Amino acid sequence: MAHAPQFFTLPDSEDKKTVNRVKQLAKANGKRLKALNPDVYVTISNDHANQFVLHCVPPFALHRGNFARGTFAGRKFEHQVANEESTEVIRYLYKEGFDVSYTSTAEMEYSIGIPLSFLEIDGPILPLFVNAYVPPQPRMERCYALGEAINRALIAQGLRAVVICSGGMSHFPGTDRYAEPDLEFDKKVLSELETGNLRYLLSLDEKRMDDTGNIELRCWGVAAGMLGERKPDLVSLDPSWHHNYATLAWWKQPRSNEKPFEPHYPAIAPERLDLTVILHRLANDTAERDQYIADRKAYVKALDLTKKEKSALLRLNDDEMVKMGVHPFLSFMARLHIERAPKKTS
Repeated sequence: MAHAPQFFTLPDSEDKKTVNRVKQLAKANGKRLKALNPDVYVTISNDHANQFVLHCVPPFALHRGNFARGTFAGRKFEHQVANEESTEVIRYLYKEGFDVSYTSTAEMEYSIGIPLSFLEIDGPILPLFVNAYVPPQPRMERCYALGEAINRALIAQGLRAVVICSGGMSHFPGTDRYAEPDLEFDKKVLSELETGNLRYLLSLDEKRMDDTGNIELRCWGVAAGMLGERKPDLVSLDPSWHHNYATLAWWKQPRSNEKPFEPHYPAIAPERLDLTVILHRLANDTAERDQYIADRKAYVKALDLTKKEKSALLRLNDDEMVKMGVHPFLSFMARLHIERAPKKTS
């Protein structure tokens, strides 16, 4: 969800109905997320050049310690940090080759304080800061890969986590394009994410994100890596004159009884290796193919195959062999070459 500071400051230029709609969506989503009873809430947010801007600008920084605190617009934020879990995530990421930074004193700014307030979530939280504003920023591919790695780190600890990601969509704070958010681009992105195609974010390079005012989508990239390809249960776009507020929510658990993915070209069954070798010869060796065509029964009889395999090879039935564990392309090509072989006349 979005984290616009106007949600708290409510200047006269802000549409109060839009803000209220975003707030009510968040409140409802917060109830759904809390009902999942997670062990930890992973928060993903950017820093607006407040802390990570001069002394040290890591692409990613995890928070560990007892509490994360901050203030904005007269409001105080304070959330317990899942210290042990965060520390173990850091260790795991090091093993996977992600040299993330960590902090124990970074302040919570409104980029995560506002979402947690609207969602009415306390914690414990495992905060991740993503560098969106200070070049050079991490590539979207790296953000997505980090999200995948964090997911594996949580699984390794046996943790159930809710992911809370803030940022976007199109806005240009501090520039001459402040009043020109790119609504058409945002609609295009959401149309892809709405189908569950979260990997669409990987198509966005640095220039595209910058041109459309969507540099904060790097945070979304991390969340997408954690979630995988999952269709959201709720998608809402609430444009304003300076910022397109988007809300996406996932609360339904993936059904365990869903049919497992079955590719058109599965791996070759190890028990069908001998049959596969024969099919490969028939598809690529003219002399071998001629022997088969000349006397199919004699050719098959001489092979060291099971009765079932010999029967299938005699009939050259693609469906039958695929069900047995033969690669579809090998069965198909062997049959195709045999059917197209020139007929020999006596």
